[in-house]
Amino acid sequence: MGTASSLVSPGEVIEDGYGGEGGEACEIPVEVKPKARLLRSSFRRGPRVIGASFKSTGSVDLEYAAEYERLRKEYEIFRVSKNNEITSMQKKEAKLDEENKRLRAELQALQKTYQKILREKESALEAKYQAMERAATFEHDRDKVKRQFKIFRETKEKEIQDLLRAKRDLEAKLQQLQAQGIQVYDLNDSDSDDNQTTVTAAGTQCDYWTGGVLGSEPSMGSMMQLQQTFRGPEFANSLIDVEGPFANVSRDDWDAAVASLLQVSPHVPQALWSNTVRCYLIFTQETKAELDIFIKKHSPGLRRMCEGLGHFYLNVCFPEESAASCAVERRQEIERSSVCVLLIKSTVTSSVVEDCEEAFVKNPDGHPLVLYLRTEEGHSLTGPARQMLERVNAADKAAKVKVVDHSGSAEEGAELIYVQLEKIVKQELLGLEGADADSKDSEEGREEDSGDVLWDLHDEQEQIESYQQACSSSTSQLGFQKYIDRLNDMIAAPPPTPPLLVSGGPGSGKSLLLSKWIELQQKQTPNTLFLYHFVGRPLSTSSEPVLIIKRHTVKLLQHFWSMSGLSMEPSKILEEFPRWLERLSSRHQGNIIIIIDSIDQIQQAERHMKWLIDPLPVNVRVVVSVNVETCPQAWRLWPTLHLDPLSPRDVRSVVNAECQSIDFKLTKDQEKKLERHCRSASTCNALYVTLLARMITSSGLCWSQEKSVDQFLQCQDTMSLYRLALKMTLSSLSTDRERHIMREILCLVCASHNGVSESEVLDLFPELHLPVLSSLLYRLNRLCVVTLRCGLIRFQHLQAWEAVRLEFLGGGSSSATYREKLIHYFSQQLSQDRVTWRVADELPWLLQQQEDRTKLQLSLLNLFVSQNLYKRGHFSELLAYWQYVGKDKSSMASEYFDSLKHYEKSCEGEDSMTKLANLYETLGRFLKDLGLASQAVGPLQRSLEIRETALDPDHPSVARSLHQLAGVYVQWKKYGNAEQLYKQAMEISENAYGAEHASVARELESLAMLYQKQNKYEQAEKLRKRSVKIRQKTARQKGHMYGFTLLRRRALQLEELTLGKDTADSAKTLNELGVLYYLQNNLDAAKVFLSRSLEMRQRVLGPEHPDCAQSLNNLAALHTERREYETAEGMYERALDIRKKALSADHPSLAYTLKHLAMLYKRRGKLEKAAPLYELSLDIREKSFGPKHPSVATALVNLAVIYCQLKKHSDALPLYKRALKVYEDTLGRSHPRVGETLKNLAVLSYEEGDFENAAELYKRAMEIKEAEPSLVCGNAPSRHSSSGDTFSLRGPAPLPQAPR
Repeated sequence: MGTASSLVSPGEVIEDGYGGEGGEACEIPVEVKPKARLLRSSFRRGPRVIGASFKSTGSVDLEYAAEYERLRKEYEIFRVSKNNEITSMQKKEAKLDEENKRLRAELQALQKTYQKILREKESALEAKYQAMERAATFEHDRDKVKRQFKIFRETKEKEIQDLLRAKRDLEAKLQQLQAQGIQVYDLNDSDSDDNQTTVTAAGTQCDYWTGGVLGSEPSMGSMMQLQQTFRGPEFANSLIDVEGPFANVSRDDWDAAVASLLQVSPHVPQALWSNTVRCYLIFTQETKAELDIFIKKHSPGLRRMCEGLGHFYLNVCFPEESAASCAVERRQEIERSSVCVLLIKSTVTSSVVEDCEEAFVKNPDGHPLVLYLRTEEGHSLTGPARQMLERVNAADKAAKVKVVDHSGSAEEGAELIYVQLEKIVKQELLGLEGADADSKDSEEGREEDSGDVLWDLHDEQEQIESYQQACSSSTSQLGFQKYIDRLNDMIAAPPPTPPLLVSGGPGSGKSLLLSKWIELQQKQTPNTLFLYHFVGRPLSTSSEPVLIIKRHTVKLLQHFWSMSGLSMEPSKILEEFPRWLERLSSRHQGNIIIIIDSIDQIQQAERHMKWLIDPLPVNVRVVVSVNVETCPQAWRLWPTLHLDPLSPRDVRSVVNAECQSIDFKLTKDQEKKLERHCRSASTCNALYVTLLARMITSSGLCWSQEKSVDQFLQCQDTMSLYRLALKMTLSSLSTDRERHIMREILCLVCASHNGVSESEVLDLFPELHLPVLSSLLYRLNRLCVVTLRCGLIRFQHLQAWEAVRLEFLGGGSSSATYREKLIHYFSQQLSQDRVTWRVADELPWLLQQQEDRTKLQLSLLNLFVSQNLYKRGHFSELLAYWQYVGKDKSSMASEYFDSLKHYEKSCEGEDSMTKLANLYETLGRFLKDLGLASQAVGPLQRSLEIRETALDPDHPSVARSLHQLAGVYVQWKKYGNAEQLYKQAMEISENAYGAEHASVARELESLAMLYQKQNKYEQAEKLRKRSVKIRQKTARQKGHMYGFTLLRRRALQLEELTLGKDTADSAKTLNELGVLYYLQNNLDAAKVFLSRSLEMRQRVLGPEHPDCAQSLNNLAALHTERREYETAEGMYERALDIRKKALSADHPSLAYTLKHLAMLYKRRGKLEKAAPLYELSLDIREKSFGPKHPSVATALVNLAVIYCQLKKHSDALPLYKRALKVYEDTLGRSHPRVGETLKNLAVLSYEEGDFENAAELYKRAMEIKEAEPSLVCGNAPSRHSSSGDTFSLRGPAPLPQAPR
C-alpha cells in the first residue's frame, strides 16, 4: 500500500470522470509513508477487487483516519501518564538516595563507636589480665618469701640448737675438769644467764634431734614444729626402730601400724593384690559334669558380682589331655590363684595329684580352698585318691579347707560349689562384711569411709603392683649399691634441697633403682612417709598429671582423721597440693619423700609440676627420674644422679643368674662373645642385657642355640632385640591361628588406653582357650614384653610397646582398626547395661582417639558411664572429654539434664528410682564441683525428693542428699540453711547407724568447717574432736582405706608361720599376730595369740627376758581395753620390773610402761602409787632431752596434776610455773600448750583463794585460745604430739593405750 500501483494496474485505461480524455495508467514512483499496521492488515484482509472505484477507496481512508486519530490520542494519553510516572519515580529515587546517604553516614558513625568500644574493652581486659597476673605473681612471691623465711628461720634455729648443744658439752667437760681439781675460769663470775643452765649427766642424751630419721640433720620441720610433735621419751627413738614394727603398736597409732605393715612386711603375694579373682578348678573326668554346669550356669553370676565391685573374675582349669604339657603354666596359675577348688569322686590322675599337692598341701600363700567330694553307694575311693585326701587332711592343721560332701545330682553339686565360692569371694577375697552384702551397700560403705573425697582404688593398686614387681625383679640389686649410697647422701643433705634428678637412658634401670631404694629406706626408717608414682606409657591413666597429684594429696590426707576439704576441680588440685604438703610436713614425725619415676612421660610435665621449682619444706625430699634425651632443660640444673652403663662384671652376673634359673649353661666361646658384644652404651644397659639373657635361655624352643646367639648379637639396641624377640615367640607357636591371636592380642593392648584383661581377651576370641592364653602370656612375660598389673595385660617397658607398634602396627598406622574392635566390644557391653569401670575407662578414650565426637558425646550421655568416671575421681578426664566434644560447662549441664529427664520416664520400681536418685546426686555433686552451684541445686533437690518418696524420709541415703545440698548453701554463704541441713542429715545418720558411724563423723566435720567460716571456733573445735574420736574408732573396726584388708590377710599369713616348733621367731610372730587381731578389734583372738607368745617366750627365752615384758605389756593393754584393770595392773607391774632390770633408765620401752602403769593407777584412784611413776618419768625425760625440752614440760604438768589431786598444791605450783617457762621459751607465748598450762594454773590459784591472779591467768589463757587457728583448716596437732599424754586438772584421765 505504499504506491499508487495499489489502486490501478499498469497498462489499464482510466476514464476521466470530469470530462477529460482517457489515458493509460502508469507507475508513478512516489513514496507514501505507511499507515498503521492494523489499518493495512484490515484493509488487505478481503479479496483484492480489480477495477474498484475511487469512491470506495476514499471511504476506507476516512475510516482509517478516524481510527488513527483515536489511537493517536490514546497513545498521547499513555505517553503523558508514563512520563508522569517516570517523573514520580525519579523523585522517589532522589529521595531514597538522600536517605541512603544519611543511613550510610549513621552506619559509619556506629562502626566508629563500635571500634572505639571494642578497643576500650580489649584494653580493659588486658588491664584485668595484667592485674590478675600481678596478683598471682605477688601471691606466688609472697608464698615463696614465706617459705624462704621459714627455711631461713629453721636453719638459724638449728644453728642455735647446735650452739646450745656445744655449750652443754663444754659445760660437761668443765664439770669434769673441776672434778679433777684443775683450776678453770669460774662460771659464777659471769653475768650471763646461760650459766644457769643445768648440765646433764655425762653420757645422757641431750640432742634435740634424737627423733630424726636422717642422723644429724633436722628432718622434721622447723624447731617450733618439731617441739610440738614430741610425745615423750617413748618417741625419742622410734619404737619401731628399737623393737621392730609390731613391738608397741597402739590404737592411737593406727595409721602408723598400717604404714608399717605396708612398708616393712614382706610383699603380699600377687593373688591377694591382683584385681582378678582367679578360681583354679582341679577336676577329673568323673566330676567334669559338675564343672561344666558350674562354668556355664553359675560362674557368669560370680563374674557379674565381681565386675560390679570393680574386679575381674576368671575360671582357670586345664583339660586332662593338655595338663601334662602345661606343668609350668599350671604351677604359675596355682601361685596366682585367689581360690582353689578340687572336684573328685573316686579316681585321680597324676596331674590332679600334682595340682592338689601344690595347692592344698604346700599352700604357701594361704588362699581359700574348697574340696568337693562326690560320694555314691558302691563307689569307694581308690588308693591314690585316698592317699591324696589323707595328705590334704594332714596339711590342713588350721581346718581352713571347706569340704562339700555331696551324693546328689551334678546340678545340685554345681549349685553347692557356687554357694560356697560366692561366700568365699564376698567374705574372704573382697572383704565384704557379710555373705549377703550386696555390691550397692558395699559401694556406699566405701564412699562413706572416704567422705567427700573421690579416688580410684584401681590407680592405687596399679602403683603398688608396679612397685612390687620392680622390687621382685632379678636385676633389682644389680650394682646399685653405689647409687643407693649417693641417694642416701643427697637425701640427708641439709635443707633447702631442690629435687634430685635420677637420669639415664631407656632401660638403664631407673625404676629398679628407685624401687630397691624405697624398699631399703622403708625398712631402715619406718617413720618416713613415701609417696611414689611410677608413670606408664604415654596417654595412659598413670601419666595423667591431675590424677597423679590428686593421688598424692589423698595419700597425705590419709594421715589426717578428716578427709574433707579437698577440691575436685583440676586446677585447684594442682594449686593446693604444695599447701597440703606443707601442712602435713609441719606435723609429721619423720621425713616425707616423694618419688616420681619417668616424670618426663607426664603430659605437659613442666606446666603441671611447677611446685617442684619452689622451695620445699625442710623435711620433704623429692626424687624424680627422667630419660636423658627427654629431660626438660629447666630441670637439668638440679642435682643429678646419672646411671652409668653396666660393667662387664654386672653383665656376667645378669646372664649367669638367668641361665642358672633354668639350669642352662653357655659355652666359653658364647660367654666371650657376649662379653665383647655388651660394651657399647646401647648394649650394656640393664634391660638389654636381661632381655638378651632371657632370649638365649628361651631360644631352645624354636632355634638352635648357636644360631640363636649369633642372631641375637646382631641386634645393636634394645628396640631391635625386642622385635627379634617377637619374631622368635611367633616362630615358637605351633599353628598359624595361635600366631594370629598373639599378634591380635598385642595390637589390642597397644591400641587400648590401659591394657586389656584376660577375660576380655577370651570374650574377643571365643575359640581361644585359657591354657593357650596362659602359655602365651607366660612366654611374653618371660621375654619382658607384657605383664599383668591390676588384672590387665600391659607392656612391661615403653620400648616393648614401641616395638609392637613398629612390628605389627606399621608404626601406629593400623591402630585405628584395633581401636574399632575394642569400641565394638565395649559398646556391646554398654548396650547390655553392663557399665563397669573398664567400659568407663576405655570407651570414651577410644572414641576420642578415633575423633568420633558424636559417639563420644553419646557415650558420655550414658549417665552410668559419667557416674563411674566421676565417682572414681576421674574428674579432669570427664571434663577433658566434654571440652573435646566442644561443650562448655553450661551446655554440658543442660545435656545431662535432658538425658536424665529422658531416663526418668522409663524408671519404675524402687530399684530403678534408687538408681535415678543416685544419678541426680552425682550430677549435682559434679556441677557443684564445677562451681555451677545454681545449676547443682535442681538435681540435688530432685534426688532428695525421689529418695524421700521411693525410700523413706529417714533413710540414710536421704542424709547424703541433705549433705550435698547443704554444701551448695555453703558455697552461697547461706550458712543458716546449710547448718539446718547438716544437722538434719546427722540426725538421720545417728538414727540409722548409731552415734559413732563414719557418716556421723562426716556431718560433724562439715558442721565444724561451717562454724569455722562463721568464726565460731569453740563450737567447731568440739565437733572436730568428736569427729576425730569416731574416725579413730571406725578405723579400729574397719581399717583405714585398704589397711584393714591387708591386716586381715597378713594375719592369715602369720598363722601359717606359727605352726612349727617353739622358737623366738615364732613367739615374735605370735606377738605380731596378737597385735594385728587387736587392731581388728578381735580381742578374743588377740588374747589367745598374745598369751601363746608370752608362754613361748618364757619357755624359750626365760621369764626375765625383755621380750617377755613386751608380751606382758601388750596383754596388760588388752585387759585394760576390756576394763579388767586388776589383771592389767599386775601385768604392767611385772613388765616394769623386767624392763627396769634389763633396760637402761632412759629406754623408750621402759618409759612407755611407766607412763601407762601410772595412767592405770590414776584411773583406779591409786594416786599415791602413780606419783612416783610420774616422778620417774620426769627423770627419764630430763635425762633424754635436757631440762628445757617441751617433753619435760609435759611430764611436769602431768606430775603437777597428780599433786593437785593429792591436794599437794604447794608442790604442784612450782611444777606448773617451771612447765610454763619451758613452754614459753621453746614453743612461744601464744602456743596452745601455754594456754592449757595457764588454765591449769588459774584453776590452782582459784582453789588457793588467789582470785585476782586466777582471773588474770584465765583471761590470758582465753586470749590464746581465741587466737588459736582452728584445726579444721589443717592445723591439727600431730598424732605424735606431746598433747597425747597430757591431761588437764578438770579433764578426765585418758585410758591406758593399746598393746605395745
